[in-house]
Amino acid sequence: MMMLSQFLNHFGYIVTVFLMVTGLFIVIARGNLIKKLVGLSVFQTSVYLLYIIPGKLLGGTAPILSAQYSVYSNPLPHVLILTAIVVGVATMALGLALAVRIREAYGSIEEDDITDLDNQADESEGNVA
Repeated sequence: MMMLSQFLNHFGYIVTVFLMVTGLFIVIARGNLIKKLVGLSVFQTSVYLLYIIPGKLLGGTAPILSAQYSVYSNPLPHVLILTAIVVGVATMALGLALAVRIREAYGSIEEDDITDLDNQADESEGNVA
């Protein structure tokens, strides 16, 4: 019973670590640029959770001073995460725009195909090191 209680107390952190490892694996293991962007998004979500989980205290209220309350939640992690979400959306939009331009230039969004095409272009120009 004690193990279940400890598991439930740390469930948010377990989910965070799972998402972090999953996102990192997707970024490293996949050659498709869109899949890499999805992995980056999953990884960013895990970082959001890492900041949000300790930001909420059970029984805590908004930090408005009152004689009725003695436990307050810190609003700073939530504000930082709102900013991080905006930056994440902008990063994703830029990544998708770059993927579209790469697709137009190379005809593929697979990392291996792009590398092969670049190597062929270098060989045809005589720039092989």
